[in-house]
Amino acid sequence: KAPSDTLNIGCVGVGGMGFSDTRGVRSENIVALCDVDDEMIFNLIRSDEVEPKERAMYEKAAKYRDFRRMLEKEKGIDAITVTVPDHSHAVIAMTAIKLGKHVYVQKPLTHTVKEARMLAKAAKEANVVTQMGNQGHSKEGARLICEWIWDGAIGNVNEVHTWTNRPIWPQAIDAPKEIPSVPSTLDWDVWIGPAPFRPYHPAYHPFKWRGLWDFGTGSLGDMGAHIIDQPFWALKLTAPTSVQASSTPFTKDYYPWAEVVTYEFAARGDMGPVRLTWWDGGLTPPRPPELEDGRLMGDEGGGVLFRGDKGALMCSVYGENPRLIPESRMQEYKRPAKTIPRSPGIREEWIEAIKKGTKSTTDFSYSGLLTETMLLANIAVRVKDKNTKLLWNSEKMEFTNMPEANQFLHYEYRPGWSL
Repeated sequence: KAPSDTLNIGCVGVGGMGFSDTRGVRSENIVALCDVDDEMIFNLIRSDEVEPKERAMYEKAAKYRDFRRMLEKEKGIDAITVTVPDHSHAVIAMTAIKLGKHVYVQKPLTHTVKEARMLAKAAKEANVVTQMGNQGHSKEGARLICEWIWDGAIGNVNEVHTWTNRPIWPQAIDAPKEIPSVPSTLDWDVWIGPAPFRPYHPAYHPFKWRGLWDFGTGSLGDMGAHIIDQPFWALKLTAPTSVQASSTPFTKDYYPWAEVVTYEFAARGDMGPVRLTWWDGGLTPPRPPELEDGRLMGDEGGGVLFRGDKGALMCSVYGENPRLIPESRMQEYKRPAKTIPRSPGIREEWIEAIKKGTKSTTDFSYSGLLTETMLLANIAVRVKDKNTKLLWNSEKMEFTNMPEANQFLHYEYRPGWSL
């Protein structure tokens, strides 16, 4: 491959899912690796999964703890990947966008509704190629669901149930009170980023940050980008008109263990109104009567059930294994032609779009609105009056019947941090 056809990429966050995202763009020239924790970079380079040529590229790449220094010094970077805790997604992505860099951000796109709105606007104005890393969107199942529903396989869809086995990390607990020493390999100040400062604790880093209000977006923020994505795309949903939630108790620091959230969406074109319900923490929707005995709803991780006026369709997490139910309906159904272009993969199509000057399928104009919708649920969980349906005005970006809920659309960043 000619050097002129190779992108220079900086990877921000290379541990956990960042390990996959970094390796997922190794077809290009990775010129910089950035992680607040030196151990993550060391683990990437020394992994048995990494081949010698790939390892040499990582060893040669410049190393940083602070993404701001990386973007300041590495002028030749064309694009960056962002795979860090949710609360820092927006500030990193926005910094890169303002410099004209193309951006790939792991799901969920942002930590707050306002951040999602601002990122989508900035990306459009900068004319950069963006992508959110919800890999199910690139899979075959997601496309089949769209094609079957648009073909009228189950008629007009008016009800959707979505569910997950998350959380698989601590939630509904109090924050630890101990203050251990910060590991020498970790820049805790940059890890905290725009969030309110709190002392380091291994209960937060690595991985377990997802359950905290300050850092993560809970079960819905984590898995909604995969699971709600299927109805969002297939039903051509935009912003909901209302959202209402119930949950188990939560604490000042942590999300609740289980939630049920109901959204209402207005009619769109020839598609009628839709009610979408989210279940997590071990709660699941009622078992559809059409589903044969002994057959699993979705898969172990969750799933989606679409109900229309002519039948039902079920799939697993990431839109995989879509089937009309019962199976006799699937066998009778004459499948339509495949009309949606197939994807080479969530990261591959982002790279391809950069080189061709086109849009990727979950660019911020799409994923920003999906993320906003997901995060509205977390606000509905936090309000005290759970008996009130929150009415959402997307154009004005406000709840019209409960002004006190608007405080959760964003928060004041720590001094020194801004969008």
